[in-house]
Amino acid sequence: MLFKYKVIDQAGKEFQGEIDAANQDIAIGSLQRKGYVIEALAPVDEKGGIAKWSLFDRVSNKEIVVLSRQISTLFEAQVSALRVFRLLASESTASPALGKVLTQVADDLQSGSSISGALGKHPQVFSGFYVSMVKSGEETGKLDETFLFLADYLDRSYEITSKAQHALIYPAFIIFTFVAVMVLMLTFVIPKISAILAETGQTVPLYTRVVLGLSGFLNKFGIFVFGAIAVVGVVVFKWSRTPVGIEAFDEIKIRIPAVGDLYRKLYMSRIADNLSTMLQSGISIVRALEITSEVVGNVHYANTLITSKEKVKNGVALSQALGESSHIPGMVVQMIRVGEETGELGKILKTLASFYRREVLTAVDTLVDLIEPVMIVLLGLGVGLLLASVLMPIYSITTSI
Repeated sequence: MLFKYKVIDQAGKEFQGEIDAANQDIAIGSLQRKGYVIEALAPVDEKGGIAKWSLFDRVSNKEIVVLSRQISTLFEAQVSALRVFRLLASESTASPALGKVLTQVADDLQSGSSISGALGKHPQVFSGFYVSMVKSGEETGKLDETFLFLADYLDRSYEITSKAQHALIYPAFIIFTFVAVMVLMLTFVIPKISAILAETGQTVPLYTRVVLGLSGFLNKFGIFVFGAIAVVGVVVFKWSRTPVGIEAFDEIKIRIPAVGDLYRKLYMSRIADNLSTMLQSGISIVRALEITSEVVGNVHYANTLITSKEKVKNGVALSQALGESSHIPGMVVQMIRVGEETGELGKILKTLASFYRREVLTAVDTLVDLIEPVMIVLLGLGVGLLLASVLMPIYSITTSI
């Protein structure tokens, strides 16, 4: 099957091409092994056209959670797999993208494919973790429990990730508002006050001259400044999608004070939850580490898991392999060692996942409670100092008359 792709190579260059692969999953894997960052991938139909799919036509996490619960309920009611996916595809009117995927899954099932094999052809919707869990459910004959397990896992993951993201949206909004207010004052308000001060002919303090100079500069060259900022923003955005850029931004995320601690706890919660879920479903530790590295969301933690996987394959204990990484806390290593010694590694990891999930939620609440008043005070101080720098000279003039 022929696929047309659009990728960014390791040098940051964007280009397009075609690749021949048995299915979409293999095509994506082949491109990623070459170090490419995939922007779009679409199968070429028999007439030579491009199928209407891209990486931007995504199914939300909420939809996957609801879908998993529906599948679990239908399997529990002894409904056949083919009928399950046909039924859910026909009812997915609110999400055409999901309906299309489910129809293709049903077609593959009718052709004799396994459920995990059919789902695995849609990595943009069903992650490697999801597919591996379904495969484990097929092998144990507990598909209803597996899909319910997946729904609970995705629900937890969505809750913790969305709450962390929302905690960062508010300060970003405050900073944007602060910059917007300052720019508007410097370009519209300050020039009028500057004209009044110029008419008096009196000498103004240094800090007032600085504000007036900055206002004059923005009025003359503001369009060039904002143009340059826009160009830099586009360049940084494109660079951030290259392998080097992704690595740099992932490093920044875990190093920023306060926010970095939140991200580290988020990644540890995700790692522990993934490993616990897969180990308790009978998936091998090597495969669990490999899959978790693909979904952890940070290249540094992913590299730690990949390195640990290779060491475990060579007979090294998981606790020892993870203990050699600076990204894994000592407490986690000790807990895993206890789990290995007692044969309860899955349960220990589940305990760790619960601990870090609570830590993330607490950190988010603390961060929001701390940032809100600080940002408001800084916004008030910034505007207040700006106004004071130009109003104080006017006040001095009026009092001297």
